[in-house]
Amino acid sequence: MTILSQVFSIFAKSYWYRKIMKKVIYNKIDKRILSTLPPVNFTGKIIVIQGEQEAERAVEYLMQQEILGVDTETRPSFSKGITHKVSLLQVASHDVCFLFRLNMIGLPNCLIRLLENNYIPMIGLSWNDDLLALRKRKEFKPGHFIDLQKIVGAIGIEDLSLQKLYANVFGEKISKRQRLSNWDHEVLNDKQKTYAAIDAWACIQLYEEIARLITTNDYHFEMIVESASI
Repeated sequence: MTILSQVFSIFAKSYWYRKIMKKVIYNKIDKRILSTLPPVNFTGKIIVIQGEQEAERAVEYLMQQEILGVDTETRPSFSKGITHKVSLLQVASHDVCFLFRLNMIGLPNCLIRLLENNYIPMIGLSWNDDLLALRKRKEFKPGHFIDLQKIVGAIGIEDLSLQKLYANVFGEKISKRQRLSNWDHEVLNDKQKTYAAIDAWACIQLYEEIARLITTNDYHFEMIVESASI
C-alpha cells in the first residue's frame, strides 16, 4: 500500500470515528490530502487599520481579550538582494481580526504596548521569524507569546505548517494562494484580507483545541508510516 492510499484509507475510515467517538490525530498529513478537504470558513469581522487613532482604539479592544492570535505578512521579493519590511500585522480575537497596515503606520506606541504585554497570551506559529521582522521596524521587548510549533508535539503531530496543522486537527483547508501577493498595495483586496485574518484567527482555534486534547486525552492517534525508498 502506498503512503497516499494508506492516508486516504485511514482518513476515510476515521470520518465516522470522528463523528461518534474520539477525534483522530495523525503524526502528519500528506499534502495531496489537502485538496480533498473543505475550505475554512471565517465568519468573523475584519477591520483594516491605516491610521494611528484607529490603531489606538483597536489596541484598547484587544487588550481586553483573554487570548489573541497573531501573524504578519510581508511583500514578497522576486529579485536577489532586495527585501521588504513587514507590511501587515494581524491580531485576532475569537470573532474579530484587525489588520494593521504597518507599511502605512509603522509600529506606533500603542502596538508596542500590545506586543510587550505579559498577561494576554498571543498565539502564533514560527513566531520568532515574525518577531525579527517586527523588531526591524522598531525595537521592543516581546511579551507573552506562545508558538504553536512548540506544543503540537505533545499530541504526536510532526507537521509544523499552519495549513497542515489545521487540516490535521479540524479537517479543513486553509488556502495559501494569497501568500505571495503584494501586501504593500494601496488597497488590500477581499481575498487578501480574508487570508490574513484566517491565519491569525486559526492560531487561537488550534491552541485551544490542542490544549483541550492534551488535558482530556480525548483523541485517537494514528501513525502514518512512510514507505522505505528502494
